[in-house]
Amino acid sequence: MKILRDYFLKEFIGPLFLALGVLSFVMVLVGNLNKIADLIINKGVDVFSVFKIFLLMTPYIVTYALPISLLIAVLMALGRLSSDNEIVAIRASGINLFSLILPLLIIGLILSLALVVFNDRAASYAHFAYRKTLKEVGIKNPTAAFEEGVFINSFQKYILFIYRVDQKKNKLYNVRIYEPRGEGKPTRTIVARSGEFIAVPEKNTIKLKLVDGTSDEPDLENPKNFYKLNFKTYFMNLSLAQQQDISKIEKKPKEMTISELKKAIAKLKKENIDPAPLITEINEKITLAFSAFIFMLIGAPFAIITRRREKSINIGIAILIIIIYYPLFIGCEALGIQGRINPWLTMWIPNILFGTVGAALTYKLCAS
Repeated sequence: MKILRDYFLKEFIGPLFLALGVLSFVMVLVGNLNKIADLIINKGVDVFSVFKIFLLMTPYIVTYALPISLLIAVLMALGRLSSDNEIVAIRASGINLFSLILPLLIIGLILSLALVVFNDRAASYAHFAYRKTLKEVGIKNPTAAFEEGVFINSFQKYILFIYRVDQKKNKLYNVRIYEPRGEGKPTRTIVARSGEFIAVPEKNTIKLKLVDGTSDEPDLENPKNFYKLNFKTYFMNLSLAQQQDISKIEKKPKEMTISELKKAIAKLKKENIDPAPLITEINEKITLAFSAFIFMLIGAPFAIITRRREKSINIGIAILIIIIYYPLFIGCEALGIQGRINPWLTMWIPNILFGTVGAALTYKLCAS
């Protein structure tokens, strides 16, 4: 039995490292060739700084590359064994397949637990260091302060949340602007369907035009009362003074550790701001890590059932699983950020669905 387990692991480890190396290279370098060219040619950034920037991107890439590599590796390894009828021979010998698949599942679980810590610490730190490096080399323009899907604290007095940003056209869509008045006082809230912005670097401000929205104006004398103002257009100036000191750059949700996110959630609750995006981010870090185990769980039975030796077929199965899983993952993230589904639950939906299918296929395969 030990010889067979070692044999399974040997067949698995080689494709794992090969897939991880190729995927990381493609996602970091090939996927960003345009950005590299723009940094070096158009913005005059030295090669060392560009190398540092892309090195800092690697940990964040690994959070996606490792689970996908595990899926490809298990499909290729077990697919080869199944196509050569080695699986049939093992089952004919009276050996339960689950006892041989179990070590692979344990590896997936261990790597998932490691990824939880990696996503929380290394990936968060690297993403924040990446953004600070962009600032240091002078390639961050004022309008880059607008980032979709996060709480933006770069402006004095205001906290912004924007669902979609079109930097090329200077357009914003589904904009929320909060103006905290202090602890115990009601927060002013502005919601707009869309908006436009113009950077004014010499004045260190951004002019913002909001379109089709409402403003909840609290009555400071009676905090329980609000005046709702509807507007077609609304103009305001946002100060960028907070962005000038690199040491004062605030972390965004993807750059926060889970403990930092929990503190930020408590702070937002005190200011009467819905913390759903931050709650979603906590669960995203964890569920993304456990996708490694889920991919192993669903990949193993698929590899044995299909019984195909061709690498192209196995990679095709992996792509099919990926193009179903990640759009579902992104959709659940959007629903969680908007608070349409409980943010503590929504990010677990893809893992629950795929895990259930994988567990059912594994049970059926090993029980037959």
